[in-house]
Amino acid sequence: MNFTIVPVDAVRDSPLLHGWMSRDYARFWGMLNASRSDVETEYARIAADPHHHAWLGLEDGTPAFLTESYAPEHSPLAGHYSVQPGDTGMHLLVGPAERPRSGFTTAVFRSVLDFLFADQHTERIVVEPDVRNTKIAALNARMGFVPAGIISLPDKDALLSFCTRADYVRTGGMPDAPASSPSAATIQE
Repeated sequence: MNFTIVPVDAVRDSPLLHGWMSRDYARFWGMLNASRSDVETEYARIAADPHHHAWLGLEDGTPAFLTESYAPEHSPLAGHYSVQPGDTGMHLLVGPAERPRSGFTTAVFRSVLDFLFADQHTERIVVEPDVRNTKIAALNARMGFVPAGIISLPDKDALLSFCTRADYVRTGGMPDAPASSPSAATIQE
């Protein structure tokens, strides 16, 4: 599988993202009842935030997933744990599959972790999925995330979890790709 990660364009990508987020499997994104305009507004807000970034993952040019990266100290996580230098927050939504393929979600997840760890400043990935999202919790564990506990955020009770470079390597991840900024090394404009 060949993935490319590009910045989300709120205007261009909102119809696609709205289509993904309005499906029941994406209920933990909290946008099931959002309009296309709501989605466009949210991703325009993210684009204007220097501490939050949205990325569209393409498989051979076809949209396949959405991921977000963020600085935890400038997010609702601030104050819920001791943020360390090198922490990077992550959200992930895999697009609906026309035909399910074995190993696809794992390949997507690995590409996102490789992308985030390509930034030499990233030492640990932080996630905070809804505690009811057992599918992502199981995938997080397979990728090396270690639960730290349940926290109450404004929109959910979340399972705060961390994955260090060493944790990821133990799962077979390859974060030792050239260490540089993702914006310079692994995305296409």
